[in-house]
Amino acid sequence: MRVAAGEAKGKRLRVPRGVAARPTQDRVREAIFNALADRVADADVLDLFAGVGTLGIEALSRGARRSVFVELDPRVAAGLRANLQAAGFTGRAEVWRADALRALRRLEQRGDRFHLIFLDPPYRSGWLQRALRALAHSPVLRDDGLVVAEGARGEPVAVEGLEVTWQRTYGDTAVAFLRRAKGGSGEGRGVPGDL
Repeated sequence: MRVAAGEAKGKRLRVPRGVAARPTQDRVREAIFNALADRVADADVLDLFAGVGTLGIEALSRGARRSVFVELDPRVAAGLRANLQAAGFTGRAEVWRADALRALRRLEQRGDRFHLIFLDPPYRSGWLQRALRALAHSPVLRDDGLVVAEGARGEPVAVEGLEVTWQRTYGDTAVAFLRRAKGGSGEGRGVPGDL
């Protein structure tokens, strides 16, 4: 698997041996970034459930200003750090080894705001809905920001506070872009504690 375009085009991204990471397929990644077009340049990016970092690294390669990667598994996070090093992006990236919802709370406390948030949790685990519900109420998602959610075909993405603006299916994988629903500003609301 390689970075498809931009500054690090052609750099190989590796998955550590013996871990159950499921990187975004090349054709799905290409479709996502074609649809995002110029939204990536100078964006602040959050890659939740980052795995080995394929989405966030691709965004950095295409001109994103910075990316925060959140990955819970220590072996996968080590592979992510190695991929960032190989691609030359360690100076524009942070890797947090944390649970996604706890990371959102810490990012809120720190005052971080993101233009693009990638979600690619384990398929059919319930995490996609939980993360979307949290983001619908979180100031971490800028009012003009976009969530890029990847899940299994048929996995629901509709949540109160976010609206789907683009949706496609590629084999068993579904991708949706969501933005804050009109009148649904997350400023000051915070991640609900019961999620």
